[in-house]
Amino acid sequence: MIRYSSAVSHRRKPLRDLFNLRHGELGPVLIAGLFFFCVLTALMLLRPARDALGMARGIESIRWLFIGTAVVTLAVNPVFGWLVSWLRRLQFISATYGFFVASLVGFWALLMFAPDAVGERSGQVFFVWFSVFNLFVTMVFWALLADRFTSDQGKRFFALISIGGTLGAIFGPWLTSQLAEPLGTPSLLLVAGAFLLLALLAAWLLVRVMPDRAADATAAVVADAERIGGSAWAGLRAVARSPYLSGIAGYVLLMTVMATLVYFTRLQMVAAVADGTDARAALLGSIDMWTQIAVLVLQLTLTGRLIRRFGLGVALAILPVATALGFIGLAIYGSFVVLILLEATNRAVQRGITRPAREALFTVASREDKYKAKAFIDTFIYRAGDVVGAQTEGLLGRLGLAMGGLVSVVLPLALMWAALALWLGRAQAREAAAAGT
Repeated sequence: MIRYSSAVSHRRKPLRDLFNLRHGELGPVLIAGLFFFCVLTALMLLRPARDALGMARGIESIRWLFIGTAVVTLAVNPVFGWLVSWLRRLQFISATYGFFVASLVGFWALLMFAPDAVGERSGQVFFVWFSVFNLFVTMVFWALLADRFTSDQGKRFFALISIGGTLGAIFGPWLTSQLAEPLGTPSLLLVAGAFLLLALLAAWLLVRVMPDRAADATAAVVADAERIGGSAWAGLRAVARSPYLSGIAGYVLLMTVMATLVYFTRLQMVAAVADGTDARAALLGSIDMWTQIAVLVLQLTLTGRLIRRFGLGVALAILPVATALGFIGLAIYGSFVVLILLEATNRAVQRGITRPAREALFTVASREDKYKAKAFIDTFIYRAGDVVGAQTEGLLGRLGLAMGGLVSVVLPLALMWAALALWLGRAQAREAAAAGT
């Protein structure tokens, strides 16, 4: 028996060494990965249609849609804060996901039973709704992970868990291509809703198998049963009062400004090379698929080792550097191929390296801040960055400044962004040491 146990342990050791997992961590990591897989599958089933519908009235209309989305996220934040204050953890997670499933059923019913009512205006409503939906379902996922796992665990396997999301982001567009014709586009909304329900089931399983960080089992049960309490606007106040949370907000703001500049540059080039909603959706979907493959390669080979070896600060600083270099290359060559490489690199680094590192920053925050402050940062601050980026790109275009003018804006912002990343890495290490996590 001793020899058999030793043999099993010996066989498992290379797997644990490869993924840096310890005893009892494999199950929660697999459940969290399945959770993220379901969330990203649901999102990516719908994203190409969102972008194509948004372009129906031209690129200028998208800038106004970004403003509408930011306003809606600001309005929704106190509602989510109220849910966090008054409901238990799994209850407000269920309420959030349940609302979006009900919304998908509503859109499906509109498309099926009142197709004549579907037009440009409803397409814009769907664009704004999806943009809010996208942020909240992923924010809730990462907030729960930051709540269940310690700072050390976040650094070790948030990148590994992200692989589940990347597989979902690859599977979603593939599933769309397979089901769109036999089932029809409206039915894809119900498929996305089904994956959200599976994600909710995974959230319940994760809470059950991953014990709370409380000092003993009794305290853990009480912590899970208690409401978080506090004000519905506590997240906004926490960000305003805490230099650490303000730093995270600043990082997210700069990140989304840059990503939006890339996004609008892509839309303009796609509009120039593809005519019609279907052709644009196909091209955008193809870019998404190849980007996700690049993300998967990064997550499997580099992210976890990079965070462990150099820390969160360096991992967070890679994206500003990569973005600045990409814009310089685009200014020099200006081709559609270079743009695809820029966007693929930007999104691959953001999702494959930056996202796991950024989410690990919240593992040292209080439980209330993990849900309320994080919701404010990941929704309103994120969408505010979209608005700033969209309006900046539009202003430069109206002034007649081409790519050279854009680069002159990007480089100083990238320098500030990288410096903030390094500061956040050091601040997180101090907070983790103080908390003993």
